[in-house]
Amino acid sequence: MKIAVHNLKGKETTKKVELSKDIFGIEPNDHAIYLDVKQYLASQRLGTHSSKERGAVKGSRRKLRKQKGSGAARVGDIKNPLFRGGGRVFGPRPRKYDFKVNRKVKRLARKSALSYKLTQKNIIILEDFNLESPSTKHYSSTLANFEVLNNKTVLVLDKPNKNIFLSSRNLSRAKVVLASELNTYDIMNANKMLFVESSIKELENNF
Repeated sequence: MKIAVHNLKGKETTKKVELSKDIFGIEPNDHAIYLDVKQYLASQRLGTHSSKERGAVKGSRRKLRKQKGSGAARVGDIKNPLFRGGGRVFGPRPRKYDFKVNRKVKRLARKSALSYKLTQKNIIILEDFNLESPSTKHYSSTLANFEVLNNKTVLVLDKPNKNIFLSSRNLSRAKVVLASELNTYDIMNANKMLFVESSIKELENNF
């Protein structure tokens, strides 16, 4: 399937790029997308939460009062979880939330997400461009030409470009990634996907 290439002013050029049906035209697998996005979000969690249980609280082990005869409930030491300042019962401990997703499932998830975006006509192909210096104004005006400045956008590059990356960094809804680093969450989270022309070939090589 062919899709038109646009210039930075938002106008279609005479060039067209061929999109592989094996990547952009498959039957989407929703469960694969779910697993990959869940794994991505889980890996973002630090898991550093912690609390002091009874054995970690500083305090004396002395029994506070005699076992019988006081008329009150029996108690142990000051570190009892029932007392203020005592240990916490079954408190959170540091842990990892990440889990494994097979490589083939992750690849299927990305293909499914890209197929959804193409079906919804949320993919725009840009001709290759470069910025002489970082310019947020220039990058935002480019997005405005496509009427996507207020939308969540992901620009996919074939190779690192420092000036483009720095130009987009101050725009909260804009993100720039390499074709080799594109993940399912970024695809599904974006309203519009922008690909430079040369990134399509790089994307096909990665798949």
